Amino acid sequence: MRRTLNITLAFLLLCTCVMAQMPALERVEPAFWWVGFKNPKLQLIVHGDKISSSNVSLNYPGVKLTAVHKVENGNYLFLDITISPATRPGKFPITFKQAGKKDLVYTYELKQRNYTAQWAQGVTNKDLIYLLMPDRFANGDPSNDVVKGMLETGLHRDSMYSRHGGDIQGVIDHLGYLKDLGVTAIWMTPEIENNEPHASYHGYAVTDYYKIDPRYGTNELFKTYVAKSHTMGLKVIKDLVHNHIGTESWLIQDMPMKSWVHQWPKYTNSNFRDAAVMDPHGDAADKKQMLDGWFDKRMADLNQNNPYVQNYLTQNHIWWVEYAGIDGFRLDTYPYNDAVYMADWAKKVKAEFPRLSIFGETLVWSVANQAYFTQGNTVNRGFDTQLPGITDAQIKDAITEALNGKEGWTDGVNRIYNIVAQDFMYQDPTRNTIFLDNHDMSRFYSVVNEDFTKFKSGMAMLLTMRGVPQMYYGDEILMKGYSNPDGLVREDFEGGWKGDKKDKFTAGGRDKKENEAFNYVRTLANYRKNTPALQTGNLMQYIPRNGIYTYFRYDANKTVMIAYNGGEKESTLNTDYFVERMAGFNSGTDVITGQRISNIKELVIPAKTTLIIELSK
Repeated sequence: MRRTLNITLAFLLLCTCVMAQMPALERVEPAFWWVGFKNPKLQLIVHGDKISSSNVSLNYPGVKLTAVHKVENGNYLFLDITISPATRPGKFPITFKQAGKKDLVYTYELKQRNYTAQWAQGVTNKDLIYLLMPDRFANGDPSNDVVKGMLETGLHRDSMYSRHGGDIQGVIDHLGYLKDLGVTAIWMTPEIENNEPHASYHGYAVTDYYKIDPRYGTNELFKTYVAKSHTMGLKVIKDLVHNHIGTESWLIQDMPMKSWVHQWPKYTNSNFRDAAVMDPHGDAADKKQMLDGWFDKRMADLNQNNPYVQNYLTQNHIWWVEYAGIDGFRLDTYPYNDAVYMADWAKKVKAEFPRLSIFGETLVWSVANQAYFTQGNTVNRGFDTQLPGITDAQIKDAITEALNGKEGWTDGVNRIYNIVAQDFMYQDPTRNTIFLDNHDMSRFYSVVNEDFTKFKSGMAMLLTMRGVPQMYYGDEILMKGYSNPDGLVREDFEGGWKGDKKDKFTAGGRDKKENEAFNYVRTLANYRKNTPALQTGNLMQYIPRNGIYTYFRYDANKTVMIAYNGGEKESTLNTDYFVERMAGFNSGTDVITGQRISNIKELVIPAKTTLIIELSK
């Protein structure tokens, strides 16, 4: 009898303990926030086992809990909070009560804003962007190469789709190299967590929006990277993915609601036809598949019409700017996003960070298609996209055609003339990012068939054309590769790993031609950095004659002439044709060689060569 009583008491005590223990919260995001934003509203996403059965309360001067939203999944609550302008920084409890259970308390913090002169300063046409993939650039901390518990634990540098071990510390270690090259802004492919089982290195299948991938480093290290970049005069661009999310994300593994992502009866890819978005004669189903179809089976398509998704993404992006002080955003797969939401997103981000720069990836097939997505083009849309600039693939293709094509009415050098002539379609074409290649396409040196003269001419046009120039890592040392498959254009920068046979971050590790290429790019990039006429100056171009395309960049203080001979033979350019721009100038200096040119009336230009001449009176 006594034994039975003891067992009964023990059982009752066990039940009491279980009843008294409320499951811990798994996440509250954003985990902290700041006072002083123009938008006083904040929506917290709370995730925990059966958390929706809780009564929620908080008590802090200036902070009001205005709504508690329960959704389909009982493991979520969405809390609407209003923060008055007079609210002071500090910590306060958010209490979750459930009948018969011990209260669960989350201590929330509102911080003082970090905003300074170097915070969110913007990337403009005064800058030169250097795009790199952190996994493939340099390995500064081998201790984080493999992280236990992550789905992809291997490190295989001989495999194009495996992780190679590059990280944020590796980028920090080579900031001096980038500074010397003439770079002024760094864009890394997404560095936040991608905990996918395969090919997680590229960063475009995010699984945790508030966490730097531990194989790259920590949030604090990312913040340090931004700060060190700023002290060296380098800006930082963060790559954002609005359109899709990795299927291993906690937000997909336990979705708040079915409408968090676009659902289809069976798996459906996007048709990848951007024209369907703008086609006035188009079918609604085509447009829906373009916008709502998934990018990949491992990349769920986010439903940007869902207000909870909208709040979550917008707040996350504001959080990263305030937390780390980044200077600009590159927006991945821009045409696939909901345009109305993206306009609202841009307004909210700009309201908090007026100088922050934004440009969207638009790998589309005409100037009109590109311009359709940009700020100021409200015809047939009924609203402004608020997108300042795009990735100008048409300039890229035109430069390639000028280098590789044969002259025709719209071919060869005439292609680039005709593309630039369509700048009237943009509110401001100087906000567009111009480039020769990136991580999704064949490397420029391979595109020009490893012709070194063409390589220099392409770089010359990139660094003197209107817009914001962007280089891809390793272009300056003639890295090559074709994009089929894409892993071939994502090789390691040799010298970034301990034990590499050569260190191509140094002159001694590069061969003669690589050093010539590096020095050519460095000379021109640094000249551009010190020449406002090539940054913010006007552009005047002339109809090509005899296969030579000529344009000028100029301001009140300086005029620079750029002339490219797209022909197969040396040609002489008579400059009388350019009297409107050259009147009063009688000599010049070759920007690359420093050689003085006394006769600028007739210029001899070798085949496929670009001359860059600073004119003098």
